[in-house]
Amino acid sequence: MKIITLNQESKRNILEDLLKRSPNHYDEYEKIVNDIIEQVRIRKDEAVFDFTEKFDQIRIDSDSIKVTEEEINQAFAITESKYIDIMKKAASNIEKYHKKQLSNSWFDSDERGIILGQKVTPLKRVGIYVPGGKAVYPSSTLMCAVTARVAGVKEIIIATPPDKDGKVHPSVLAAARIAGVDTIYKVGGAQAIAAMAFGTQSIPRVDKIVGPGNIFVALAKKAVYGYVSIDSVAGPSEIVVLADETANPKYVAADLLSQAEHDQLASGICITTDMDLAKKISDEVDSFLKILPRAEIIKESLDHYGYILVADTMEEAIETVNDIASEHLEILTKDPFGVLPKIQNAGAIFLGEYSSEPLGDYFAGPNHVLPTNGTARFFSPLSVDDFIKKSSIISYSKEALSEVHEDIEYFAKQEQLTAHMNSIQVRFES
Repeated sequence: MKIITLNQESKRNILEDLLKRSPNHYDEYEKIVNDIIEQVRIRKDEAVFDFTEKFDQIRIDSDSIKVTEEEINQAFAITESKYIDIMKKAASNIEKYHKKQLSNSWFDSDERGIILGQKVTPLKRVGIYVPGGKAVYPSSTLMCAVTARVAGVKEIIIATPPDKDGKVHPSVLAAARIAGVDTIYKVGGAQAIAAMAFGTQSIPRVDKIVGPGNIFVALAKKAVYGYVSIDSVAGPSEIVVLADETANPKYVAADLLSQAEHDQLASGICITTDMDLAKKISDEVDSFLKILPRAEIIKESLDHYGYILVADTMEEAIETVNDIASEHLEILTKDPFGVLPKIQNAGAIFLGEYSSEPLGDYFAGPNHVLPTNGTARFFSPLSVDDFIKKSSIISYSKEALSEVHEDIEYFAKQEQLTAHMNSIQVRFES
């Protein structure tokens, strides 16, 4: 891996390189995506069927677009019981964690007859996109669907691309059943996002679309935002490992590669204050590349977006961590909990050498749908809050309003909104 001395210039160059991975930098695909969305909006099912045949080489129709109960039962039958048990354990951990995020409706009142409050309402119908290209993601199915179910969403649907035989991977179907998904549709790509956003004869319109996907899916989610809500416009996966001289170089190398294997645009960065450690990490990476099956993808990812940055001080290293604002951050230092308060920007934070990133991907419970490409500066992980909406409650008695009506009328008058002013005045005409 590239070992670079950290300074302002090198940091600026790296940040610029990382931003090139953002879906916002793929304008050449936007016309294709927008055309697909418009076709689905107008032609509905017919367009969905045509695009599925074009991109996935399988012809579906209104009878075959849904995964049947028989297919789900068959998926359970052919998936190893050990795998089923592990997915159930993971689902239980996800459920326990996200139940702690639940918020309730509340009211506050006083003796003057003022009642203020907040009403929390789950979304009615949510669509989850589950990728089906280079890899299969039952873990994302669990993360999205279990969280939505905990939030109280009434109907959860999944859209996922079929394989060349018109099937959905059994582990995804098993995960969907475990998570309580209502319906699964054999549709992928931008056409699936458009179908869930606008509705077709076969696929109902949803209130929100969540879940990861390729560049076409990301751009489609961006395009339909406003017609429906979305979780985020996610970019490629990434990890930053903050390490001092106490870190195990083998662990650091293994954790960097765990993200680099996702695809060629993934990023793995280590920031350390120890040059000797940096060299050892680079050597360990080379050793792993000789034995890992996805070495070709990993190597391309690291060649473009992999770095070992050597800082003069831990303060400079932490500042760079916050500037990158990575999706995943591992803190492998002598006192990781002492470093934690200084971290401002990260999607998920892993503390200590036995808390490697895949623990969060699969099992621990916190959500693995996370902000990418520096958006951890202002976005949060997928949570129960993504599947609810909040309404403000306001109730004033006549006595309470009489005490403040002149202030409100004056405020409205200053904004020259006389109908606003009148709406208050008419209640106090003699």
